[in-house]
Amino acid sequence: MTIFKDILGIWKSDNLLAQAWDDSLKMLSISNDIFVQSIQYFNSGENIDAVKALKKEDQSINDYYQLVRRKVLTHYSIDKPPIETSGGLTLVNMVVDIERIGDYCKNISDLTLMRDGPMDFGELSDDIKSIEQEVASRFTKTIEAIENQDEALAGNLLNSYKKMVTKVSDRIVKDIASGRIQFPDSSQGASIALYSRYLKRIGAHLKNITSTIVNPYDKIGYNQ
Repeated sequence: MTIFKDILGIWKSDNLLAQAWDDSLKMLSISNDIFVQSIQYFNSGENIDAVKALKKEDQSINDYYQLVRRKVLTHYSIDKPPIETSGGLTLVNMVVDIERIGDYCKNISDLTLMRDGPMDFGELSDDIKSIEQEVASRFTKTIEAIENQDEALAGNLLNSYKKMVTKVSDRIVKDIASGRIQFPDSSQGASIALYSRYLKRIGAHLKNITSTIVNPYDKIGYNQ
C-alpha cells in the first residue's frame, strides 16, 4: 500500500496535514506555470523584463515549501496520541522536489538573460522540441496523477522516463561534448547542453513526485 492511500481520509478532514496537502498541490501548479513561461522565454529571447519578473515568482514556491513543512511539523507536534507519520514525511519529500523544479526553472531564466535574441538549436531542434514537449506533458500528467491518485498513470510516467527524457537529453549532451555537432558560437552549444540537462532534472523531480503514488516511502524516487 502506498503512502498517500493512508492519508486520503485525513485529507478530507480539517486539519493542518490536509492544509499542507492542498498547499503542495498549489505549489505544484505554480511551478508548472513558471516552467511553461520559462521555456517560452528561452525560445523567444524576448520580453527580458518579464523573464526577470518570472525569476521572482520562484519566491512563492519557496514560501509554500516552508509553509508545508511548518504545517506538517505542527500537525504531528499537537496531534495526540501519536499517529503514523509517513504521510506527512511524504508530503515534505514531495515539496522538496517541487522546490527543486523551481530552481531549475530559474536556471533556464538565467540562460535566457545571458544572451541576446532567440535561441537557434540548429540540427538539434527536433531533439530539443521533443524533450520540451515531453517534460511539459509529464508536468500536466503528474498533476493529474497526484490529484486523482491514479496509479496506472503514475506507473506509465515512471516506466517511460528513461526512454522519453533521459536518453534524449543524454544524446543531446553527448553530441555537443563529443564535437559531433558544433555551433559557430561556443556559448550557444554550452547553453543548449545546459538547457537539455535542466529539462532532464525537471523531469527527474516530476518522476520522484509520481513515485509517491505507487511506491512505499523508502522507494520514493525510484521505479517500482
